[in-house]
Amino acid sequence: MNAIAVGISDLLQSTRAWRLWALLGWVEIRQRYARSKLGPFWLTISMGVMATTLGLLYGVLFGQNLSTYLPMISIGIVMWGLFSGIVNDGCNAFIAGAGYIKQIRSPKYVFILQVTWRNGVIWLHNFIIVLIVLVIFGVKSWVTIWLFIPGVILFVLNAMWMASFVGVVAARFRDFPQIVASLLQVAFYVSPILFHGEMLSKDHKWVIEVNPLAYLIDIVREPLLGEYPPASAWIIASAMVVFGWTLALLFTGKYAKRIPYWI
Repeated sequence: MNAIAVGISDLLQSTRAWRLWALLGWVEIRQRYARSKLGPFWLTISMGVMATTLGLLYGVLFGQNLSTYLPMISIGIVMWGLFSGIVNDGCNAFIAGAGYIKQIRSPKYVFILQVTWRNGVIWLHNFIIVLIVLVIFGVKSWVTIWLFIPGVILFVLNAMWMASFVGVVAARFRDFPQIVASLLQVAFYVSPILFHGEMLSKDHKWVIEVNPLAYLIDIVREPLLGEYPPASAWIIASAMVVFGWTLALLFTGKYAKRIPYWI
């Protein structure tokens, strides 16, 4: 059986074991916020304060209309929190699940799905920020709202294959999570989260044109802002899913049997 077939089989088995990864993710959330009155809402409050502060600060510095800039930056920060959370936690997915992997024969994608589920639950809490901002500043157009759903699906699928890839590498090389964290920090500032393409001159547009993360942000943010994402954003995001999952399945299928020895 070739590596991709092994990876697909592992993914299908993991998907069918949804009770396991859903329970593991939920237990981890409860343990993390045990005896806390607000639980994950502390992250919501923290992210809300950060989005408001950065929105007001950079809105004034860049001379932006706050009624359009605050929704833009709020959506960007909330979606980036989901993306960076899945990828960062993906680095430690197999390492954190070492106790299960060494004792029980289980498909490896269970731990990637666990990471995705856990960050998805936290994202749902943080999405309250977006709803509040949209209520305050109004929805520009309801026609494009529905495009947010396929946009989020593509967004999460891309984050998942990246988490799968870095998870395998990090299981072998323990310095890799620090490298990924540093790259994500740089990516935050060069991606259109605190700014948008229209704020850049023609000579600097290449900053977002060559950044694949910019297209992922577009397909989830533009519909909520009442705009249609460009066709190029959908094409590139879809191509990233196909290419990325092929790479991730090949990589996981090839090295799945070595993960228990690495961790």
